[in-house]
Amino acid sequence: MTFVPASCFCLKLPNRLAIRYTREKQIKDVDFLTEQSLVDFFKAQGWLVFIFPLIMGLIFAFSYWHEKRRLLNGLLLNLFLLSFFGTLAVYAFMSVNEVAIVIVAILAVIFFLFLLFGTYGLLIFLLWNARQVWKRESHSLSNMLTLLLAAGILLFIFFYRPLFHMLPEWLEPMSSFIPLTLSYLILIFFNFLAIQTIYQFNHPRLNQDYIIVLGAGLLHGDQISRLLGNRIDAAIAFYQKQVKKSGHQPKLVMSGGKGADESVSEAAAMAAYAEKRGIPAADLLLEDRSTNTLENMKFSKQVIARDAGNKKVRAIFTTNNFHLFRAGMYARAAGLKANGIPAKTAFYYWPNAFLREFAAIVLLNKRRHLLVIGLIFLIDLLASATLLFTGAGK
Repeated sequence: MTFVPASCFCLKLPNRLAIRYTREKQIKDVDFLTEQSLVDFFKAQGWLVFIFPLIMGLIFAFSYWHEKRRLLNGLLLNLFLLSFFGTLAVYAFMSVNEVAIVIVAILAVIFFLFLLFGTYGLLIFLLWNARQVWKRESHSLSNMLTLLLAAGILLFIFFYRPLFHMLPEWLEPMSSFIPLTLSYLILIFFNFLAIQTIYQFNHPRLNQDYIIVLGAGLLHGDQISRLLGNRIDAAIAFYQKQVKKSGHQPKLVMSGGKGADESVSEAAAMAAYAEKRGIPAADLLLEDRSTNTLENMKFSKQVIARDAGNKKVRAIFTTNNFHLFRAGMYARAAGLKANGIPAKTAFYYWPNAFLREFAAIVLLNKRRHLLVIGLIFLIDLLASATLLFTGAGK
């Protein structure tokens, strides 16, 4: 064995420490330069950092312009908004732009308050709305959706964690099934909310040939409800505005069959309502066979085809604002090139009706949603089975 004097180690140690210090300093310098270069980039390039949000915005705009009546547009709009505000936040802090920082700070405070109080505020609103609907409408299941949602949220808050803490350790992966499923449904909800909101701002040109008015149930068998009256009033307002501007009189297609508890068809009652408000009988067409929204669109298309012959026509439809987008989807399914204009709805009625529309939208694509939820369940089940058979879970 070769003997190495201790003095050699004493001489080499400072050198090693110096080399290590130099390397660490170089790494820190590189990190600093990288951060500094990013800051300089954001300061110098300015608006160029918003190219990705701009691209997302253009994709949404093209998709919406090409076909407004697609749920995909809601997803594209949300992706644009997320990319824009995400880029804005990065730009604000990297460029030290005071205006951008203020905007981001305000948005951050709003978001924080929403996270802090949003659930409780939502619960209070849902319970208040459920009480209003209970007082003014029939006590049917479809009119109790805000109450049911509030009850579901309360059950989740108070019983979810205690329930799953009682399960054996190997079943713990299954505890993520409900949160993941709810997250998926919330994603769908926000996509629907986005497109439902943007679709309200549809403003068709004042050159229409036909306005389809979608029917709704009659009161006492022959009377127009306020809900249905608002639809007809919206069509009449558009009719009068177009006549005043261009002189071209569109025809109103009153669409609605006769229910078992109705003495006249919805179409006949709607036509009588419109005549009393100044619409000439010659400008009224009746479609009195339909029993649902899809049939409204299919049969109205046939009525228009018989009236117009081979002429190319322009058409729109009117329904209540909460029902507008789904009605547009049915028009597309019926091959009817028509977009909608909204009729107002009483505020107390809107939340419950909106939830009903969301449920209907989910059911329209139930196979796809069941597949996704089934995959979530299968992954959690496989994880639990793995823990069980490997002995990792007790």
